[in-house]
Amino acid sequence: MGLFQTRDALKRAQEFGLDLVEISPTARPPVCKIMDYGKYKYEIAKREQAAKKHQIVIRLKEIRLRPATDDHDVQTKVRHIKRFLEEGDKVKVTVQFRGREMAHKEMGEKLVAKITSELGAMSQFEQQPKFEGRALSMILVSAKTK
Repeated sequence: MGLFQTRDALKRAQEFGLDLVEISPTARPPVCKIMDYGKYKYEIAKREQAAKKHQIVIRLKEIRLRPATDDHDVQTKVRHIKRFLEEGDKVKVTVQFRGREMAHKEMGEKLVAKITSELGAMSQFEQQPKFEGRALSMILVSAKTK
């Protein structure tokens, strides 16, 4: 609309029933716009909400086992892992060791190898199996996502 004094610009905005919004305060002269500020804020909120709706959220699910976990229970856990991977989540598999179980770390390694072989090509390692204190843990992701 051109160059105006601040009071003249405010009068113009009031005539239209709108707000005078400062767009670029550092420019010389400052750049302002006559608009409905409430409607503008509403449109921005709607755009952000729509962007959030199309966003993909990847969660980290954890499955905990012990080295002496029975085969049937391991099969159940593997089914849970498969479901989590199909939903697009990451899965952290943790084998907890207690007491004298620490002397037989190979049992935990066998358990982890069994789980990865049953999952087959469905999963990939994001983090290879490694010991963290008294636990052997690994992180799996779906082979489709990588």
